[in-house]
Parts: sequence; C-alpha cells; structure tokens
Amino acid sequence: MLKRIGFFLLTNLAVLVVLGVVLNIVSAVFGINFANVAGAGQNLGTLLVFAAIVGFSGSIISLLMSKMIAKRTMGVQMIDVQNPANKLEAWLVNTVHSHSQKAGIPMPEVGIYEGEANAFATGPTKNSAMVAVSTGLLSSMNKEEVEAVLAHEIAHVANGDMVTMTLIQGVTNTFVVFLSRVIGNFVDRGVLRNEDDAPGIGYYVTSLVLDIVLGFLAAMVVAAFSRHREFRADAGAAQIMGSSAPMINALARLGGVPTEELPAAVKGFGIMGNIGELLASHPPIDARIAALREMR
Repeated sequence: MLKRIGFFLLTNLAVLVVLGVVLNIVSAVFGINFANVAGAGQNLGTLLVFAAIVGFSGSIISLLMSKMIAKRTMGVQMIDVQNPANKLEAWLVNTVHSHSQKAGIPMPEVGIYEGEANAFATGPTKNSAMVAVSTGLLSSMNKEEVEAVLAHEIAHVANGDMVTMTLIQGVTNTFVVFLSRVIGNFVDRGVLRNEDDAPGIGYYVTSLVLDIVLGFLAAMVVAAFSRHREFRADAGAAQIMGSSAPMINALARLGGVPTEELPAAVKGFGIMGNIGELLASHPPIDARIAALREMR
C-alpha cells in the first residue's frame, strides 16, 4: 500500500513539474499570458490552451510512466524472454510471442505478479508494451484459458488502446477544465457581481465544485469508451485463438473466482475491472460472453 501511495505521489509530482515547464515554454514562445484565464480580462482562447495543457499533461505522463508504475505498484517480476527460469515462464514467453506475431506487433515484455485472478497490458506504444499475469489467474485456469486471456491483452496492445484511452482522457479533461472556469467566471462576474480585475471567491469555489461534478461526468464517458474497447479486445482474442470458445471459457471461469482490482494506470486494460455500471471500465461478463457467442 505504501509503495502504491509513493508512486501515486511521484506521478502527480511529475505531472506538476511538466505542467509548469510546458506552461512557461508556451508562454515564452507564443507570448500567451496565462493570467488571462480568469478575471475581468478572461480570454477564451488562452483558457482553451491552458485547459488543453492541463488536461493532457496528466494523461500523457501517466501513459509514459505506466510500465514503471505497474511494475513497482504491482510487484511484477519480469521474465527474461531470452532465458526463462522455468517451464512456466518459457510457456508464457512462447505464448505471448506467438500471439504477438499473429497480431502483427513486436514482442512485449512479460511478467508475473502475486495476486488474485487478473492480467493486464500497459505501455506507451505498441513497440514498448508489457503484459503481466497474476499467480491467481495462472492457478485458477487451464492453459487454453490463460492463452485466451493473454490473447485479450495482446489485442489491447494491437488495437492501440493505451494511446486511444489516453487521448480520450485528455480531451475530456480539457473540456472539464475549460467549462468549469468559463462557468466559474460567469458566476463570479454575472451572478456575484465581482468588479475587481482579479477573480473572486465565486470563481474559485464554482470552478472547484464543477471540476468535481464535470470530472465525474467525464469519467462516465471514459468508462463507456473503455467498455467498448473491451468488446474489441475480446473479439481480437477470439481471432488470435482461432475460436471464441477459449475466451468464453476464460470469462466464465473469471465469473466464479475472486478477482483483484488494478491500479488506475492499468485498470482499463485488465481482463477484469471495477464493479458498477456507469463508471465500470469493463462490461458485465454475461454481456461479453453473449457478444462472443454472436461471433460464431
């Protein structure tokens, strides 16, 4: 837990540092005065640039650090693909290599971590990806089912889901930052009648509240896209395996075993996700199985 908190703080510190550097560079190169994002002289063009920088910085930094965060927070033990330590590691490497060839992507890094049933893929690009599987999943499934799960993760990589979800998150973040500050400035100026050049308490309170409310709505949008990508990854796994049956069996098995919640950095690319409807990163297992059966 302390390790996860530490890397959460490290990631946020990196975001703040990069954000400050980028804002200073943009301000110096393009002559943009970011003091105009609020107050009497609020400039919507400047605010939009500010919102885009703020909105995309966190998503891009998280993507670039995703493998490191996953390895450290999940305690992933990486397999030497050139020299596996045992038969299990050799089998995992061979399976991932075979799947990646079928999917037309470079061989990802492969790892194992201690935990209940789950697996995930992460990495900034298709050429720099990692696939990890838990000991709980390995012990609760037969080889064909594990192969199907690995095919699902390879499909995530081949579909470019890590980059796609980063862009979607960045766009929704941008709208949240932009709209919350436009509305905040309107409340401060038009409703509370603040006549000072600087933004007043109405701006800050309204913006903060709307960051939370609109952020919640944005999370629903991102989750909806994530669920759509899960159906695509399931279909990709069926194509790699040459049949939908192994993926159906793997999902059915997962429906009857305890599964582990993944960190936010990789949650959207695990075989299983959080519970709930509007904020769920994964569709219900029954819906996924039904979609796979329709492919037959």
